[in-house]
Amino acid sequence: MGLVQVATNTVTSAVASVTLTGIDSDDVYMVALNNVTLNTSGSGFYVRVTTSGTADSDSEYDIAYKVLRADNSFANTSNTNGNLWDLTTQYVATGVSNNGILYLYNFNNSSEYSFITNETAFFWSGSNNLNGNQGGGVHTVAETNDGIHFVSDSGRTFESGTFTLYKVI
Repeated sequence: MGLVQVATNTVTSAVASVTLTGIDSDDVYMVALNNVTLNTSGSGFYVRVTTSGTADSDSEYDIAYKVLRADNSFANTSNTNGNLWDLTTQYVATGVSNNGILYLYNFNNSSEYSFITNETAFFWSGSNNLNGNQGGGVHTVAETNDGIHFVSDSGRTFESGTFTLYKVI
């Protein structure tokens, strides 16, 4: 297995969202999130597919994942018919970052649903502990998607981090 970089965005000053496009084949794609921080603590780190470079905000996102907690019992989280995939990463904004890997499947196939698997690690501000999520999501629309869009909640901004899209070969 190898990786070919398709797009990257290194955030060095406040931005409301990050979009990576360039999916143009039926290959599996991967997104690496490295040292991503937001300006304040909060409850969400969200993902949407893009269609022709624009984030798709319909209510067709389903997700389920296991929350892996260092301080407590593991938990299950799921949602159907949402308008985004909620990766639920949150942390204290003082130098603590989010990291993760997403795999993207069927994005270029107009006859199939696009879906992701996600593995993330982050600092949970409510319990001052390291946590992670592992699971997957599906966008229940058979359409061609050319990328992925990241946004946060309540007007928070991305302050730093690198978002990189790769084709898996």
